Amino acid sequence: MNVENAQAQMRKGVLEYCILAIINEGEIYPTDVINRLKESNLLVAEGTVYPLLNRLKTMELLSYKWVESNSGPPRKYYQLTDNGRLFLTELNKTWQELAHAVSINTKSLNTTQQ
Repeated sequence: MNVENAQAQMRKGVLEYCILAIINEGEIYPTDVINRLKESNLLVAEGTVYPLLNRLKTMELLSYKWVESNSGPPRKYYQLTDNGRLFLTELNKTWQELAHAVSINTKSLNTTQQ
């Protein structure tokens, strides 16, 4: 079994939730989203983020606006839509339930490995 592959799949599974949570903090440029994911060791591959942002936009969970830049072409800044905030609220509930279930079911791992 390839542990790195399993770890990457776990990260991919929470990537959409984390991206929405980051954007929930306010309008953000995609590069800043990528940097936040890298800082938290969640980014599997940069090329994953742009298609995901487009998919979330198509699902009407995100919108964007173009902002002029002093140092180049205009930049696209994303923000959550009302549907996106509702979706994120539901994902957060699910995450809390999953985290609790995982915590209960892995409690013995934490005590046996110390």
